Amino acid sequence: MKNETADITRLGYAPSGRRLDVEVFPFSDILRRSRPERVRSTHRYDFHLLLLITQGTPTQIVDFEPVDCASGSLLLLRPGQVHSFGIDLDWDGWLVLFRSEFVPTVSDLPSNLMPSRMLERMPDHMRLGAEDFRATVSAISAMARDAKSDAPTDVIHTLLRYQLCTLVLRLDVLHGQQSATGAERSPSVKRFAKFRELLEANFSGWHQVALYANDLGCTQKSLNRATKDVLGLSAKDVIARRITLEAKRLLAHTDRPIYLIAEGLGFDEATNFSKFFRKCAGQAPAEFRSTYR
Repeated sequence: MKNETADITRLGYAPSGRRLDVEVFPFSDILRRSRPERVRSTHRYDFHLLLLITQGTPTQIVDFEPVDCASGSLLLLRPGQVHSFGIDLDWDGWLVLFRSEFVPTVSDLPSNLMPSRMLERMPDHMRLGAEDFRATVSAISAMARDAKSDAPTDVIHTLLRYQLCTLVLRLDVLHGQQSATGAERSPSVKRFAKFRELLEANFSGWHQVALYANDLGCTQKSLNRATKDVLGLSAKDVIARRITLEAKRLLAHTDRPIYLIAEGLGFDEATNFSKFFRKCAGQAPAEFRSTYR
């Protein structure tokens, strides 16, 4: 089955009846509109997707890894990630799709209060308590109803923008409450968070731990301590995992030649990339690609 990058304008889902920068609809809508094999296929998105499970216990596949979900599970998928709704389709939930540029990034507020910044620090998977679950369902349901209003499109765009920002703010508060422990405020966790942000921006060019430690103003030993405290891995292994993940995404969801993937990920020779990938993924790049094709 062919895999492809899914653009929000090419999904074919416009329950509002018009093209909006935020689309809100239940998973059951997809089941009614698409063949099961199409629903089960994998995509690499170029937009954000909030997925709130309301019924059932589906296993979602995110970046080639299973994520067990249940009612109250909230997944945040970011541009570039790979996702499948899984094999089991006997469940339902709300989907909120939106482009990154639809979330404000500039304001007179401190940057850490910006919804775009909050999206960056939110976890990939949250579990909501009963009260928070009801409040989140109510907020998303209101967005779905308002999107179908007969008000002018520019008014709906503005309304949805504010509602989306409110939803992100709400989720950021919930995340803060769930993580408000001494461990979450420890120096190691804070250092790891900065390292992860730096890694996301530079993994294709910076392969050495020293480069990250220098930019963070710490020693390689301190950085290794932080990554081991949080993930149980050395900083070198964390870097290798991120490079491998991007390689998997590109191999599975693009037709880009392997030598160009290697070049784009900072390898001088395709053979060096192949050795690296086989060591980390247990397969040669071509073997991995054929598995997902």
